[in-house]
Amino acid sequence: MQNSVNGQQQLAREDFKEELLSDYKVAVTSRECSLLGRREVLTGKAKFGIFGDGKELPQLAWARSFENGDFRSGYYRDQTFMMAIGELTIEQFFAGLYANTDINDEPMSAGRQMGGHFATHSLNEDGSWKRLIDQKNSSADISPTAGQMPRLLGLAQASKVYRNNDLIAADNGFSNKGNEVAWGTIGNASTSEGHFWETFNAAGVLQVPMVISVWDDDYGISVHAKHQTTKESISKIQAGFQRDEKHDGFEIMVVKGWDYVALVETYEKASKISREQHVPVLIHVDELTQPQGHSTSGSHERYKDEDRLKWEREYDCNVQFRKWLIDNDFATEEELSELEKSIKKQVREGKKAAWNAYLNPITSERDEAVTLINAVADISSNGVFITPLAEKLKGEKEPYRKDTFEAVRKTLRYTLQEKHDAITALNNWLTENKERVQEKYSSNLYSESVESAVQVEAVAPIYDETSEDVDARLIMRDNFDALFATHPEIMVFGEDAGRIGDVNQGLEGMQEKYGELRVADTGIREATILGQGIGLAMRGLRPIAEIQYLDYLLYCLQLMSDDLATVQYRTAGKQKSPVIIRTRGHRLEGIWHSGSQMGGIINLVRGIHVLVPRNMTQAAGFYNTLMASDEPALVVECLNGYRLKEKLPVNLGEFRTPIGKVETLREGKDITLVSYGSTLRIVDEAATELERAGIDVEIIDAQSLLPFDLNHEILESVKKTNRLLVIDEDVPGGASSYILQQIVDVQNAWPYLDSKPQCIAAKPHRPAYGTDGDYFSKPSVDDVFDKVYDIMNEVNPTKFPKHS
Repeated sequence: MQNSVNGQQQLAREDFKEELLSDYKVAVTSRECSLLGRREVLTGKAKFGIFGDGKELPQLAWARSFENGDFRSGYYRDQTFMMAIGELTIEQFFAGLYANTDINDEPMSAGRQMGGHFATHSLNEDGSWKRLIDQKNSSADISPTAGQMPRLLGLAQASKVYRNNDLIAADNGFSNKGNEVAWGTIGNASTSEGHFWETFNAAGVLQVPMVISVWDDDYGISVHAKHQTTKESISKIQAGFQRDEKHDGFEIMVVKGWDYVALVETYEKASKISREQHVPVLIHVDELTQPQGHSTSGSHERYKDEDRLKWEREYDCNVQFRKWLIDNDFATEEELSELEKSIKKQVREGKKAAWNAYLNPITSERDEAVTLINAVADISSNGVFITPLAEKLKGEKEPYRKDTFEAVRKTLRYTLQEKHDAITALNNWLTENKERVQEKYSSNLYSESVESAVQVEAVAPIYDETSEDVDARLIMRDNFDALFATHPEIMVFGEDAGRIGDVNQGLEGMQEKYGELRVADTGIREATILGQGIGLAMRGLRPIAEIQYLDYLLYCLQLMSDDLATVQYRTAGKQKSPVIIRTRGHRLEGIWHSGSQMGGIINLVRGIHVLVPRNMTQAAGFYNTLMASDEPALVVECLNGYRLKEKLPVNLGEFRTPIGKVETLREGKDITLVSYGSTLRIVDEAATELERAGIDVEIIDAQSLLPFDLNHEILESVKKTNRLLVIDEDVPGGASSYILQQIVDVQNAWPYLDSKPQCIAAKPHRPAYGTDGDYFSKPSVDDVFDKVYDIMNEVNPTKFPKHS
């Protein structure tokens, strides 16, 4: 019996030893990748390097507690973790460093992000969801400091929704009864950012299964923690968030980054608490090192003294792990040395394989082009200039695609006055390959699936004898009611969105009917309202994140631009986050809540649809369309339109406003007027007065700014009227200039214009307060009338005379 027990213990120890050595192998592999990666940058094969050296051990401990269905929202130090969960190979690590554009070689971003930015694939080839519950998941990283934190909140909240929303099918592919944890990572210095604090507070309020690991190596680039954090310790200053018997809050843990046993125990405990109890946890991992400094852009010897450097060499987590293995008889010095030698070879071979996989397609393209260029040189009168281009290109041992395309295009410039089959062949090569290669860098800004928003067919509102004129807010309210009744995965949250049904009563009674889980109030914290939306949508839910007023959008605009707008693009179509952002603005009086930031918004959020309905029926139709699509969008409702009367459709929840299409509100023959939102009411009133003056205007509602008039219907209007005026309330050079560029440049309307195309915008300052402030700050009926009349006076001064 005793022998049997001893045998089982010995077997258990052997299994444990195998696990430990497996962890050590990953740690050494990751470190060797960091070291060799830095050399690749310094020798010029890669542009920039930022690595996870010094953070290996805590990430191995974390990986042990990371389960299928869990999500990571981290930053660019987490390569060891990705290797430990089997989602990053040596070859893939270097493929990211080289910016390989093949998604099969570089699955993190197909070369669109620098190395160190990690993601897993949430989508199948057709854009449909994978079963996320069956895999370990990493949301796609972004570089902006602490930008990963708000998204983390939504990823964690999704588990709470799935655990408590009984209307969602149990076998949904996204969650196992809400038992998933969202794991976030951040550097100690980055905890100084507002996004961290806002997320931390919101997580404590919401009580969601979130574990935040702070990698603390005492510096933020070159700046010591004493300049970053009060008391030089994030766990000390967050102590007030520690939960107790009377108050919810965080569980806060502190652990040394070089202590393997303590790390494993800490992560196991954190996982159990967060997973089972839905309590957020902070793990402050201190006494970490950063052996190569912040990045390849500098050396840490410049800002660390010798005492610190000596300590880092001794307490390097890999060094301490190695020592612990030997001291506890899990391995000998000789065994580990042999293992390390083998790993160095594997990393070198993996690096070489990754480089060849990156370079070979480029070299092949180069060789094809050289052959074609030489053929042109043989027949061209400028062959003496073309031959050196081919020779130089052929001599490039490690060419960029840029080198090939530059040589081809220069060759074609030399032959502009010549015709020959060889020139045609080269030009055809350029056309075919430029389109093919451009796709590698420009695809997937928007959805390319069958659920793309622009593919959703329009459905008109239906009215019958029972349809009555109602306050427009009731159309919005009753349409949301219809959506909530048919889509159990839909939820809405924001400031005052819950109990009172939003400040304009568009959600009146929805919380009482559908519960606080699906219709919720939030704190005043726009960044994390959006973050909730991003994370929830990444896990298969359909959130509507309400930002109370358009100018509050500035608080979360960085996240819209850097995170949400780039999700599909930066993953080459392998992740999506179809969150709907609801807000309101337009024609408001005063510097604040003035709703005049559209030019800035549309130029910062490419990748998100920007929809500007003129009334609540249109707006409701946009929500219905978006619920049938798989893309994110911003819907800007007209704040002064909720109490105006509109006829109530009978097909609530079903009618759909098309995205990317304009609507002609009034037909005319003299001039085309283009506007959107509440300003259309100004334009319509001016049109009535212009008609009395003998001017017949055509009014077109843009409806959608991103995308804009995909069918080029405005062009057809300009062909008829030969004149164009764009009116909006944004600053000069803002959205009206964008619209003008789209019509004149993209739609090529300029040949049909008999008068100069013009814009009317607001003054360059924020609107002044009050009725007179509005009149003298934003376009008025008089401004529109006078501008149109001036244009027509230039056309026919006799028919349209002016006062001298």
